[in-house]
Amino acid sequence: MAYPDENFLLQSATARRLFHEVAKPLPIIDYHCHLSPREIATNQRWETLSEIWLAGDHYKWRLLRANGIGEDRITGNACPREKFQAWAETVPFTLRNPVHHWTHLELQRYFDIDLMLSPATADEIWDRANAKLAEPDFCAHGILRKFDVRMVGTTDDPADPLSDHLEIAASGLPTRVLPTFRPDKAFLVDQPPLLNAWLEKLEEVADTAIVHLSDLLSALNQRHDDFHQAGARLSDHGLTRCPALACSDADASLIFDRARAGKTVSAEDKERFSFYLMVFFGQLDAARGWTKQLHLGAARGVNRRMVEKLGPDTGYDTIGDARQGDALLTYLDALTRENALPKMVLYNLNPADNYLFAALTGAFQDGSVAGKIQFGSGWWFLDQKHGMEMQLDAISATGLLSRFVGMLTDSRSFLSYPRHEYFRRILCNLLGGEAERGELPDDFETLGSLVEAICFGNANRFFGLAAG
Repeated sequence: MAYPDENFLLQSATARRLFHEVAKPLPIIDYHCHLSPREIATNQRWETLSEIWLAGDHYKWRLLRANGIGEDRITGNACPREKFQAWAETVPFTLRNPVHHWTHLELQRYFDIDLMLSPATADEIWDRANAKLAEPDFCAHGILRKFDVRMVGTTDDPADPLSDHLEIAASGLPTRVLPTFRPDKAFLVDQPPLLNAWLEKLEEVADTAIVHLSDLLSALNQRHDDFHQAGARLSDHGLTRCPALACSDADASLIFDRARAGKTVSAEDKERFSFYLMVFFGQLDAARGWTKQLHLGAARGVNRRMVEKLGPDTGYDTIGDARQGDALLTYLDALTRENALPKMVLYNLNPADNYLFAALTGAFQDGSVAGKIQFGSGWWFLDQKHGMEMQLDAISATGLLSRFVGMLTDSRSFLSYPRHEYFRRILCNLLGGEAERGELPDDFETLGSLVEAICFGNANRFFGLAAG
């Protein structure tokens, strides 16, 4: 029997029916990911399975290291076949890790291979997968069509040119590939060399000089509008926690002037300046009807020796232990007092904060939009079966599961679309099991409507995509 089989994770008849009849055929809205707009614009192809499957995947890199694989066969100079062999040696040791599930779903859905990956099957899988990669439709555009991806939200810096997005829009690709405004580098006043290098790029793309704070705000507003004209309807911030120290216009100007002049800025002044900008960004999003995403709680680059050697996003991040509640409440309250609270999706990384995040969304709903403030899907270390179930339980217990905007890949890989299937199976299993136990109405139409809304309809409406 193939693993995973057609009823993988579906433990009741109702769950199986909900998945196969309702969830499985639905299109995908991948409203937050890290796919490269350049690779979509050029309709990227791949020569080997290692290139598409292992390059840039820090989920796999962490497990390879944990299995005693040397860095040469992970991010180093080993040949693609040797790196794939290292992964084949590691997969049998990943039982109960979600990557074991994802690995075999990806082999089935992309390559029509239902073998379990191991050293014994590595040669056959390598040859069959590479032959599949050579087929005409195995390309970036072909993958988006295969999985009926209606929208992709990439993650883009305000200083990034939008030429790739314009090229994609003119290509005739049915998938809408929209930029997401992520201005995290604007907060780097405590690192003037990095800030000023970024400001030079922003000056170029905005075609304006940035001398004073007012110039920065003007340039950011212009780029926000440029993104809007390119179809953007979401912004994003990756923060350890929300800044929470208020800052006046005058003080923010002084802090910016110090950083622009290359002078030292204290940690307290950085937080004050960051809070000032976060309120400004909230105002921009609210004015244009966007949705703001906050990814909170990661401790990034904690193994400094290896980050200095390999760079960021190489597997040396973890769940942070920062207190989130008071700072987040301060920020949301500040936006409400400014009458500038946009639609928002909040993602936490520490599962200890699940009920904190889920409950506080209810304190800021205002009746203007159903589910205006969302507790987002399980993120990063929590986008696995247990993490998803915990998130679904928390949102159900404190708010309206029926208004939840559902799953996203948050991935750099074109091979991640089975994560939507994974989520849909988990959701259908949860609802189907509860219906059969009498905890939910045993009414297929009611349950099916809920599944359709969470897996597609809510995101389609909430983000204003009108994706059909």
